[in-house]
Amino acid sequence: MESIDKVKERLQSLREEYTHRIDTIEIETHHKEEPVEKDFAEQATQSENDDVLAALDDEAQHMIMQVDAALSRIEQGSYGICKACGEPIANERLLAAPYVTLCIGCAEKASQ
Repeated sequence: MESIDKVKERLQSLREEYTHRIDTIEIETHHKEEPVEKDFAEQATQSENDDVLAALDDEAQHMIMQVDAALSRIEQGSYGICKACGEPIANERLLAAPYVTLCIGCAEKASQ
């Protein structure tokens, strides 16, 4: 497993990335840099875009919660342990998604 300091760095970097996305989405959805279009068709398009941005915002918020939970598990000493079976999570899985809580076997069972 990579060192806990490197894992923390990766998680904090992910957190910063998602926080930046949320900030950018906030600017876009509240039209802080450009006014709302006067044309009805353009307003409809902007509304659709706002719906997509809202979904992206929800996803980013969820990722920040997962990252924060992973950072908390590091502090508690339970990082890298599957919450379902208590076995270590494979290093490859943690490298791919450092915020996961389940080993691959338990994740597959949970998705069925």
